[in-house]
Amino acid sequence: MENEGLKRYHRQILLEELGLEGQQRLQKSSVLVIGAGGLGCPLLFYLAGAGIGKIGVMDGDTIEESNLHRQVIFQQQDIGKNKASTAVERLNLLNPTLQLQAFPFHISPENAAQYVADYDLIIDGSDNFPTRYLVNDTCVALGKPLVFGSIFRFEGQVSVFNHQGGPNYRNCYPEAPASQDSPNCGESGVIGPLPGIIGSMMANEAMKVICGFGDGLSGKLLIFNALNNDMQLYNIQPKNQVGQDKQAAKPNPKKAIVYEEIFPKELLEWEENKVEYCLIDVREAFEFEEKNIGGIHISLYDLEARIDELPFQSRLVFCCTSGAKSRMATKIVGSKRTEELFVVSLLKQ
Repeated sequence: MENEGLKRYHRQILLEELGLEGQQRLQKSSVLVIGAGGLGCPLLFYLAGAGIGKIGVMDGDTIEESNLHRQVIFQQQDIGKNKASTAVERLNLLNPTLQLQAFPFHISPENAAQYVADYDLIIDGSDNFPTRYLVNDTCVALGKPLVFGSIFRFEGQVSVFNHQGGPNYRNCYPEAPASQDSPNCGESGVIGPLPGIIGSMMANEAMKVICGFGDGLSGKLLIFNALNNDMQLYNIQPKNQVGQDKQAAKPNPKKAIVYEEIFPKELLEWEENKVEYCLIDVREAFEFEEKNIGGIHISLYDLEARIDELPFQSRLVFCCTSGAKSRMATKIVGSKRTEELFVVSLLKQ
């Protein structure tokens, strides 16, 4: 490594866990970032600053004024330009020593394998479920590790998938919710600093994967709440532990735990048939106060600590806004209790 490179990266080379060997690994590595939006902007800055040798940026969107409060790589005069191309221009100004390439289009089933195959590590900063599942499935097929992040209102999630035999995204979220049940930032809003926090965490995980230091998030899901600074770390259950076949997931007293996912229509049928159940709302307190849909309110972040308060003699029906938190709730309960349970994730209010 030339003296100029040593000077640029001197502060992180001083770290015993990284050192010169780690810096050389970073410079020899290649990373493809899917999405140059709220998450992609901060993580791209830190990846380029850290000296990742080859960075690809894929995004077919154009910059809008509503992006600027959180997508800090862009400026007012960039409105109307492609995000990937503009991001690469900014990264070149920060670190012209890197090999940077913009892909000014969206990833698709037709091109995913071609572009994913060219990189050592994939980072998914997209904002929709079809892209997340496409990226995950392509990484699984090609054996590529995947750093994942997502944001929604005041909440962010980070994990590492498909790394050294660890679980993949589908082990955490087996199926995507219906499109009408998964609002994006444009519909639900997001606080500006949150993607900066989560994007920085994603960049940190990427460096750990490449260099092999620290305790990474493979097999774990980190959830951060910007409202109360609460941070939770959940273990992702092994493959097939949560039943995916609804036909096979009917109540059966011989099974210790039965999982199911239902929609409100099915819940109404339960009520008509006088099936007893207990509804547990795992949304945040402010969401519960804004719209009380009945049942017991226990925030997902408090569920593990308050698990003994649940009426386990009844069927437990967890509900939230999109279905993501209720899925997590079923996993938390399943990991903490061993008696016969019938736990349900309600996919839509």
